[in-house]
This record gives sequence, C-alpha cells and structure tokens, in this order.
Amino acid sequence: MTAALQCYLDDALGDHVAITVTPMVGGGSCEVFAIDRGPEHWVLRRAPRHASSATAHDVLREFRILDAIKDECVAIARPVVACGDPEVFGSPFYVMERIDGRPILQSVPDRWAAAPESHGRALEELIDALVAIHAVDWRSCGLGDMAHPGNYLSGQRTRWLTQLDSYGGRDLPAAHRISDWLEEHRPADQPSTLCHGDYKLDNVLFALDAPPRLLAVVDWEMAAIGDPLVDLAWALVFLPGPEGTIPLGMSKEPTFDVAHLPDRASLVVRYATRSGRSTATIGWYDVFARWKLAIVLEGSYAKFLRGRSDKPIHEYFGVQVDLLLDSASTLIDHGEAT
Repeated sequence: MTAALQCYLDDALGDHVAITVTPMVGGGSCEVFAIDRGPEHWVLRRAPRHASSATAHDVLREFRILDAIKDECVAIARPVVACGDPEVFGSPFYVMERIDGRPILQSVPDRWAAAPESHGRALEELIDALVAIHAVDWRSCGLGDMAHPGNYLSGQRTRWLTQLDSYGGRDLPAAHRISDWLEEHRPADQPSTLCHGDYKLDNVLFALDAPPRLLAVVDWEMAAIGDPLVDLAWALVFLPGPEGTIPLGMSKEPTFDVAHLPDRASLVVRYATRSGRSTATIGWYDVFARWKLAIVLEGSYAKFLRGRSDKPIHEYFGVQVDLLLDSASTLIDHGEAT
C-alpha cells in the first residue's frame, strides 16, 4: 500500500521521492499517519475504512475547506494533496503539513508548568484564533455552496433532537424540556461565518515552549457555514477550571494553574471586542452547547448500554450527560440564559 501511495504522490507532485509512512496516535475519528518524503514532513488523514455512513468522516470535504482558506489569516496545517480513490491507501485521504505542536488534553507541557503566570495566554490565543476563523470571507473563498437556507439555529435543534431519538436509549425528559426552551427563546441568527464545528483546546496545536503559542487549528471534519456563537459557546464548555463543564482529565502531570487563567466573562468580552460581534445572547448558546454535548455523549453511553462498547469512559458518559443537562437547566432556572 505504501508503494501505491508513493506512486500517487509522485504523480501528483511531479517528482520521485521515497517515502516512509508511520501510524500516529490521535486524529479524532479518522486515522492519521506521519509521512516523511525527502525534506518534507507531512500528516496523512484517512477516513476510517468502515465509516458509519456514506457522508461520515468526509476527508475530501475537509481538505476542500482547508484548501479554500489556506491563504487566509487562519492558523492551519497547510493542505498538500487529496485522493478519493480507496485503492491508493485503503480509503479516501488528504495530506497536510506536519505541525510540531500538541493539543492540550490532560496535562500542559513541562515548559508551561514552569511558567504558570503565562497559562492565561493559551485561552487568549484560543479566542483570537476563533475570531480569525469567523472573519474569513467564505463566499470569496468559494465556500458559498456550503451555506444552507433557512434558520440555522432551528435546524441545529431539530438535527440534534433527531439524533437523540435515533439512539433508542434513555428517555431523558430533561433533554426534551430544554429543547422546547431552546425553541421558545431562540435568538435571531447571527450573520453566518465559517465555523469550525468542534472548537476546543484539544482541537488546536500549541508550541511546547512558554508562553503558550497556538500553531494550528485541526480536525475540521465538522466545519460548516453557520452561527459563530455556537463555536464560541462550545469552546467555553471545555474551559479548564471551575467555569468549564467538562474537565480536561484527571492527570498526575502538571495542569493549568487556574489562578492565572482569565475568567469566562473576560474571554467573551475579548471575543466580542476583537470580532465586533454582539455576544448579548451568549446565555442561550451556553444552554445549547450543554444540551448538544449531552446528546453527543449520550450516543456513546447508549452504545455502552447495548453492550456495543467496551470503553470504560463510555459508562462514565452517562453521568456526564446528566450533569450537563442539570447545568443547562440551572442556567435556565436562574435566568442566566436570557
């Protein structure tokens, strides 16, 4: 299979250079491989060979988006080439530059740990990179056909409620009550922007040195044209510290020094100031983000309940779903969501 890949790259790039291919850990729902080709160091991102549907893990769509914005002021791994022929490397794939950085999952790099006063910069860089994504002129980049007619937020609610019902698992009456509230209090759509779709700390790569420096936003599988505050609220759900809803992990290694992190409100103000966009209705989006994340996690928990998953973390997701729905309900009941 490596020989077929080398032939494809030679033909696509117009030269002949030997390659080495090494599997990598990570990549989200896709498979990733390190490719070394002469002086070039790349990453190949391949759709899983047994995708859950014909449209799942559409790496060619992902490549198209990256290729469209590669000359914009957005931090990405620059795309190199894509291939839709599964005979070349087992399934469709694309190749991009390899970034010498890491996502923040459970622990921070050692050099960050030695400079706790710099930790807040990681969250500021996260917000600034999101502002840059939302500033892309997606129409002039050739992504106009990705925009869907109709009300984006209403469509999102219908999409995720349908997803929940498809699991055939728990009833989750709280999820349906929150869904009704979301529809009754839905704000007007923001002007559409390019949205990442899964924007959070572990979908960006940071340099290992201090102070924190964001190098690239990765995993564009869920990218779309839509409401930018959905992206913002999603990122805020995963904040480290007491204001985040999902902990980054129980690690014995160094983690963020919470005392040196900006609070959530200041990050929202930073986004509003730098984007020029109103965040007056961010409370609604906070409820939506918790509700949506609960539904996403419930899918894995439903698999666990049916005996179709043996991952221990999927059992934990059931508790997390309940906590997220409780958190969303608390925001509503305390009037913090309007």
